[in-house]
Amino acid sequence: MNIKKTLLSCLILTSFQVTSGHAQSLKEAIQLTLDENPEVQEARSTRLAYEQEIDQAASRYLPTLDVSAGYGLEQANTPFTRGFGGISRGGSTQYGRTESSVQLRQMVFDGFETPHEVDRFTAKTDAQAYTVFGKSEMVGLQAAQAYIGVLRRKALLDLAKDNLDTHKSFFDQIKLRTEQGVGRQSDLDQATGRLANAESNYRAEEGNLRDADTNFYRVIGVLPTELDDVPEPTQETGEIPENMDQAVELALANHPILKAADADINEALAQHNTASAAFYPRVDFEVGYDNNDDTGGIRGRNESLTAMMRVRYNLFNGGKDTARRRQTAHEIAQAKNIRDNTYRQTIESIRLSWVAYQTLGNQIDFFKSHRDASIKTLDAYKRQFNIGQRTLLDLLDTTNETYLANLAYTDAKYNELAARYRILAGMGALNQYLGTTIPEEAKPITEEKQATAPAFN
Repeated sequence: MNIKKTLLSCLILTSFQVTSGHAQSLKEAIQLTLDENPEVQEARSTRLAYEQEIDQAASRYLPTLDVSAGYGLEQANTPFTRGFGGISRGGSTQYGRTESSVQLRQMVFDGFETPHEVDRFTAKTDAQAYTVFGKSEMVGLQAAQAYIGVLRRKALLDLAKDNLDTHKSFFDQIKLRTEQGVGRQSDLDQATGRLANAESNYRAEEGNLRDADTNFYRVIGVLPTELDDVPEPTQETGEIPENMDQAVELALANHPILKAADADINEALAQHNTASAAFYPRVDFEVGYDNNDDTGGIRGRNESLTAMMRVRYNLFNGGKDTARRRQTAHEIAQAKNIRDNTYRQTIESIRLSWVAYQTLGNQIDFFKSHRDASIKTLDAYKRQFNIGQRTLLDLLDTTNETYLANLAYTDAKYNELAARYRILAGMGALNQYLGTTIPEEAKPITEEKQATAPAFN
């Protein structure tokens, strides 16, 4: 399985960097991130490790079988050796001693410790499975933001390039007029200054795009090439809820980190029940076979076979068991407090994302109107400037206003798109929307058991 995933990742990586004419899609970028991101891989490994603890706890249901053997020297001084060994030997005998034994022990009752331990480690594994799910959503969101960030910076660089080209055109026009003696030197100086500012803006956007490319590499692991447009989740198609209350409701029902906190409570409850096992007797069925030679100063074989039900009951342990039970009760309260805090954080996160989405959505129409009006005004001013009805300062100021209006509209458009993806991630639905495959370790043990359990009518 790991070899297949590695080969798939290499193929995706190669296609990203080598294949000409193939644009990267957001789905491919996020899938590559999920397959290679160290945080997701760490969470997967932890989940697999926790699952082994379930098997360790369940092993107590099975019998244990122990074999031992030994050989050495024994010097014995017993009533028997003193009676038969003679005074000259001091009443001691020395023989070569041989021991061998086999013991089988089957737990019959351990105060319900084993089933509670199985429940505890199952809940612990489920919590980590939800953590894998949550990491996948978080990393997917980071990849989406990096992807959108590159598209945003490319769009802003294109605007800066158009603005620079416009100022170059104005500069060339004014310079020609000045050289022909029909233009003023002050106009040329004004055009020169504005051209320098446009050049500075363009260089700044070039740097911003390189920074966005670097962030893309940090999150996704490859440098961006040609990027596809980002699919837009909408309210009309049902991916985005109709209102904030519905978004909060879906987040509380589906957010993986909140589910992980609930699983932590189940783990704490099971651990509290495990602590109660010390107050019960323990019952084991034991079968033992011993075969010893020359033991206790007596030459010859000693052989025994036993089959016993043994009861062990600790009556006093210095108060350790009572203190342990009190400790686990406090840990239940701690887990509940963490869950309550996670509950608040989930609501806060989805509300902030929704407000950003709604605010930017309301602003976009105004930004668009401002941009469209600025473009129309600039076109009119260009015609009026050519016939002497507008000054150069009017034309340059309107050009700058158009550029800033374009920047504001483009920024708002991409920020609003990013807010939509934050809402999806806040509801635990980002990867589901894009159709990316999250790790198998994100599925809780309890859900797997429910899926495979037989249905009775």
